[in-house]
Amino acid sequence: MRQVNEAIEALDLEVLLAQYEGGGTSSYHPKMMLKVLVYAYCKKIYTSRKIAEALEENIHFMWLSGEQTPDFRTLNDFRGRRMKGVIDEVFTAVVEQLVAKGYVKMENYFVDGSKVEADANKHKVVWEKRRKRYEGQVRKQIQELLEVIEAENAKEQAEYGEKDLESKGGGGNGEETAQALKETVKALNERLKGERSKATRAAMKKLETDCLPRLEKYEEQEQVLAGRKSYSKTDPQATCMRMKEDRGAEKAWPKPAYNVQLGTEGQFIVGYSVHNHSSDPICLIPHLKKLKRQPKQIIADAAYGSEENYAHLEKHNLGNYLKYTTFYQDTHRYRNPDILRKLSFCADRFEYDAQSDEFTCPNKQPLRYLYTSKYKTDNGYESERRHYECQSCAGCPIKSECTQAKGNRQIQVSFKLREYRHQARENLTSETGKSLRKLRSVEVETVFGNIKHNMRFRRFHLRGLEKVNTEWGLVCIAHNMRKLAG
Repeated sequence: MRQVNEAIEALDLEVLLAQYEGGGTSSYHPKMMLKVLVYAYCKKIYTSRKIAEALEENIHFMWLSGEQTPDFRTLNDFRGRRMKGVIDEVFTAVVEQLVAKGYVKMENYFVDGSKVEADANKHKVVWEKRRKRYEGQVRKQIQELLEVIEAENAKEQAEYGEKDLESKGGGGNGEETAQALKETVKALNERLKGERSKATRAAMKKLETDCLPRLEKYEEQEQVLAGRKSYSKTDPQATCMRMKEDRGAEKAWPKPAYNVQLGTEGQFIVGYSVHNHSSDPICLIPHLKKLKRQPKQIIADAAYGSEENYAHLEKHNLGNYLKYTTFYQDTHRYRNPDILRKLSFCADRFEYDAQSDEFTCPNKQPLRYLYTSKYKTDNGYESERRHYECQSCAGCPIKSECTQAKGNRQIQVSFKLREYRHQARENLTSETGKSLRKLRSVEVETVFGNIKHNMRFRRFHLRGLEKVNTEWGLVCIAHNMRKLAG
């Protein structure tokens, strides 16, 4: 309690005070509100109603608030609206305190991610695969209705010459927007002001009252998805992800969640970010860009060992201690001949001759260059992959172990990634790298364990990416305060 009071009193909270325009009735001081919220999170109280109750019953909360009793609406408004735009600055001020006191040096930065369940209904989810299928069905139905109208009103063809309704935006390629189809229907209504057959009237009614509204709904869902595979209707910015605690469980469906990233040093949280992408590799660069102070060395597990991340570390002169997917296999000695034989079929272990630009498979057959393809990540990073194919796998005695392909074995290689992995392997196998690898498991993993188990924070209580970022910032500040007090 006193630790929270002293720490927040020492903070420069001008950015928080600027949220108040002045005038009107008197308000609760933002420092007092922040103290109450941080202390509540330290004591594992996360809902605004329970915090409001503690302000009236708990002597520690009374001391922090000066016996003021803001109600749960005021607390929730402060947390969700006032803190939304300034939580990062408040957290940075806390980190600066840790640096000034010598607890943190911003040298070794240990990164890891975890999934935290969103405050969303897991049974009300929009899936991209289903949305795409339903959209295709409704577009097909629209096309059939337009064809009915065309057939019933063949006499109108004279006005359009040889062109049919499809050439007027009636869904010929199945990609017209709902707005374009509305214009088509409007034009049809103007053309068919006279007598209409029963089939034409039914088709027009079906288009206007059923098909077009459904198509609009599917287009709106596509905009909300924005490249994601799913979202929850109760929190559209939450994406369905597989939770670690559900692994191996029967019938464990993905739940709406957020991917939270932490950077720690000395088990203090010195950087955090929240994402609605389930993949860790694409979250690292946005996470590092959010830091006000750049550390010297980045240490992370094999999930982060992508070419894009290695290139970012090289560009910003950061120490490369990111593992890659085959690091364990590359650095361990195996005596079991069955394991060694299995590893020999991995493309990363194929021998390469730079002069002839060929790889050699375990059966001593050459794999020759075919073509080069380009890839672009969600962050905009472009990479090249060179494709190679074995000249003849027919009759190979080990083909069934080497590949499941019907034809010849093909591989794709990024030589830039191979260089980055070689550099990472040298760093990680050095004496410094070995000590950092040992530290990583007790650094950031311990922090996540403390938050999820000791603080019992396993689910967000706010909705929307910005508000969730605010709540996670409060959790991180509370963790640091508990660490200082403990």
